[in-house]
Order: sequence, then structure tokens, then C-alpha cells
Amino acid sequence: MPEIKVAEQAGVGLDGRPRPTEDHVVVLDNAVVLLDGATSPSPDLPPGGWYAGLLAEELGRVLRERPADDLRLLLSDAIAAVAGMHGLHPGASPSSTVALLRWDDERVDGLVLADSPIVAFGQTMDRLADDRLALLRVAGRLGTAAEVRALRNRPEGFWVAEADPAAASHALTRSWPRSSLDAVLLATDGVSVGIDDYQLFGWPEALRLAREQGPSAVCDAVRRAEYGDPLGERWPRAKRHDDQALVLVDFATDVSAHLPAASA
Repeated sequence: MPEIKVAEQAGVGLDGRPRPTEDHVVVLDNAVVLLDGATSPSPDLPPGGWYAGLLAEELGRVLRERPADDLRLLLSDAIAAVAGMHGLHPGASPSSTVALLRWDDERVDGLVLADSPIVAFGQTMDRLADDRLALLRVAGRLGTAAEVRALRNRPEGFWVAEADPAAASHALTRSWPRSSLDAVLLATDGVSVGIDDYQLFGWPEALRLAREQGPSAVCDAVRRAEYGDPLGERWPRAKRHDDQALVLVDFATDVSAHLPAASA
């Protein structure tokens, strides 16, 4: 089994006050689930963290029970199960990003839905990221909560886990030979913003920091930059600090993968 290290840190709400993190991480023997519950755009909806916690638990269950099934199918079934158990309806439900990583002896599979990227490292770096939400933001189409709701899970908008299982079919997926990978990082946008937007350092440096000092060192570097820009003048953002979750899956430390097969 690869070595897995996790770092999490709560951010603040839209009002600037501390509150529990809405990020959730589940680590299994052959998979990692990372979700970022979206801050609810309306007070009449349950919190995004509540939904992300339920979906993470359900994804852990289906990954254990059906370890070889297509990741999009597993996500679709998990979304449907949570919606059914809690009476959630499309367009009137909290939502969450999804990043899934699963491996066996031969292959590593990744899935992302919305802005929680997976970055794989081997001879080259491969960033699996859903940039549809970021592109809408750059285009100025996400100015109000109503605009976000109108574009959520729409062909002209962006896709996210909510109450419509069909959103899973729009997830981005990729597979790598296990032997070609050295390590993988999974991040919520409270971490990835420091690399992709603030450009504090690149993803290879994030991997080095995570390996040498632990994933929390990467989170702390992003948080220090935000403390230096408290009003969001250099890096405009909705919240001074977002929740942070970063997972390092280090295949290079998987001793079992390098042992010779036992003789008969």
C-alpha cells in the first residue's frame, strides 16, 4: 500500500467567522475520497459540509463493495443514494466537489468533478482538473448566488455533485499505469489556489514540501500568503481563508510494489 498523508485546516465563512471545515477526506485500503462542500448560496439549504460528509461516507461504502466498477457509475449511485435518503432535489440541494483516486496492482484511476484537482507525478506531471467553474469566474458570470445556482449542473455552466446523479457523467477521468507513477496529490481549492492562482510555487514544489515537511507545510504556505493580503487586494476572493485539505499518496514508498513475486 502506498504511504498516505493527509492535512486539513478549517477556513472561515462568508461572514469571516471561524466555523467547522466543509472539506471531507476518506482513506481506504485502495482509494482516497476528497470532497469540498460548497458554501450554501441560500440560508434555506443545509450546509455544504453536511452534504459532503454524507456523500463521502456513501462513496467510501460503494468503493469498498464494488472496487472495480467505473468511477462515474459509483459517483452517480452515491449521489442518488444520498439524495434519496435525505429527500434532496436538483436545484434545491447543497453541493460538493469530488476528487477520487483508486488503485490496484496494475492501474491508478482518477476522477474529478468541479474544482478539486488531482496532480499525478511520474516521468512527467499530469494535472487532472475541472476548470469549468474557474472559466466562468474569469468571464464574470458568477457574480451573485442566483447566477451560481442558475449555472450549476447546466451544459453552459459547470457540474458538481448535488442531487442529480447525471452530473457524474460530466466528471473528468484519467487512468495511469501504476508503475509509471511516483506520487499523487489531491487538493481542495483552498490549497490549489496557492499554486494555480497565487503562483506561490509550482506543483512539483508542493510535492517536495509535502514529502519533506508533510502536507500541512503546503497548506501553511498558502495560509501565510493570505494573512499577508487580508483584504483580498492582491488576490480577490470571497473568503479570507477557505477550508484546506491536501492528500499525498506516495507510491514510491510502497515497498510491496517492488518486491519479487513469491515462488511456488
